[in-house]
Amino acid sequence: MEGTRTRSPWLLAVLLAALAAGVQALLVPLFAAPAAHLAPRDLPVAVAGPAPATTELAGRLAAARPGAFDVTTLPDAAAADRALRDREVYAAFVAGPDGIALHTAPAASPTVAALLTEASAQLAAGRPVPVVQVVPADPDDPRGAGFAAGFLPFALTSMLAGALLTFLVAHRGARLLGLLGYAVLAGLVGAAVLHGWLGVLDGDLWREAGAIGLFALAAAGIVGGLGALLGGPGIGLGALLVFLVGNPLSAVSAAPELLPRPWGTVGQFLPVGAGGTLLRSAAFFGGAGATRSLAVLAGYAAVGLVLVLVGRFRPAGKVGTAVPERRPAEITV
Repeated sequence: MEGTRTRSPWLLAVLLAALAAGVQALLVPLFAAPAAHLAPRDLPVAVAGPAPATTELAGRLAAARPGAFDVTTLPDAAAADRALRDREVYAAFVAGPDGIALHTAPAASPTVAALLTEASAQLAAGRPVPVVQVVPADPDDPRGAGFAAGFLPFALTSMLAGALLTFLVAHRGARLLGLLGYAVLAGLVGAAVLHGWLGVLDGDLWREAGAIGLFALAAAGIVGGLGALLGGPGIGLGALLVFLVGNPLSAVSAAPELLPRPWGTVGQFLPVGAGGTLLRSAAFFGGAGATRSLAVLAGYAAVGLVLVLVGRFRPAGKVGTAVPERRPAEITV
């Protein structure tokens, strides 16, 4: 049309390059800063043993790293081990007649177990400290790298499932069925791969499948629900919650208490953080310590499914498509 000004492709190219660089400037610190500043912050640990010894141990921990530990005092090693199995603490410093022993739960976080092993040597003035792994990590994944790397694809495929159902399926009921079917299949396939094939999980297979399936439903559901409500911008907002913000704050490879405040806590209220915590509890602790993560994921799943049912977004070309009226054929004499 005459008079319409055509945007210069040169200007558009420069603007897109500047936009991409700006997004990069935001994403790099978002992903790198939490990992670069890992340190204990109110990390739950226990000291166990006779009262005078535990009081001294708690004081030495507080003096060694102020604000690093949230210390619980327990009467003996048995109580400390119960606290570890219930995911109430990450480790316990047990005072006995032969000195200090460290009881750990590497399954909760191999990173924390290694950090506290180093800290125990400082408390014992350089003397060797016996380490008892009460809840060990899977022997095929002692550093937890396989667990953390294996969880990331669940977030990516769940975002993809939610987006595809939004853009390719117009019927609300069909979208709902697709989300539920994806969650069931994702749970079964994910548990089969991580538990049976790779061997990085070592718990009840069905409990693990349920944890993965609930995370998949929460992540895909919130992406699909926001997409059903807002269209393309909703998919972007869902991706922001699930991956761009949720992944670096999830602490799946470390522990929430190692991230700068308040980001460790914030991450546990996002799908990836809650999902990683739930899967650890299901795989290594018999479900202990999973209450909050269950509630968070169930909330995302419920909100997402409701938005799918009430959202009005329809894929392009499928909104109000009318059937052309058929006219009677003209009879030519």
